[in-house]
Amino acid sequence: IASTPETDREGDIVMPKGAKFTLPFPLLAQHDHSQPVGMVTKASVSDDGIEIEAQLPKDSQLSYVERTWRQVKAGLLRGLSIGVRATKAEAIKTGRKFLDYEIFELSLVTVPANAGAGISSVKKYDDTDIDLEEQLLAAEAEVADVKSRAAAAIEKATQLTSNLEK
Repeated sequence: IASTPETDREGDIVMPKGAKFTLPFPLLAQHDHSQPVGMVTKASVSDDGIEIEAQLPKDSQLSYVERTWRQVKAGLLRGLSIGVRATKAEAIKTGRKFLDYEIFELSLVTVPANAGAGISSVKKYDDTDIDLEEQLLAAEAEVADVKSRAAAAIEKATQLTSNLEK
C-alpha cells in the first residue's frame, strides 16, 4: 500500500483519489534520487488507498540495489512513502490535506510518514526467475537431511553387524 487517507505522522492527509501518475514510475531507497532500486509497474486507486506492485531488477550489478533487496526480504525495510508535488491542497488543523497531487516516485523507507503505507507481500525479483539464494538454502537443507539419514543407516547397519558377530 503506497498511501492511505489516514492522517500521517506529519499531520497531513493524502486523499488517494487525488493521485495522478504515469506508470512506470521510479522506486527509490529512502527518497534518495541517486539510488533508484526499481520501478512501480502497477497501481490502483480506491477510497481506501493506493495499492502498487513494484519490481527490482535482477542482477543489476549495483550493490545498493542488492542491499535494498536483502533488507526487504529480511523484513528490515517494510515502509513505503510517496514523493509528490501538490497541485491542490488545503490547510487543516494538523497540517495539509492533499486533494490533487502528482506522484513522481515511491520510496522504500524504514519509517513511513503514513503508518498504513507499507509492503504487504514480497515475491521475488520477478515472476519468472528463481531466487538462487533460496534455492541454495533449500539444497543445503536437503543435503543435511540426506547426511543425517545416511549416518542413521550406517549406525543401524553397524549395530546389526555387531549383533550378528555375537
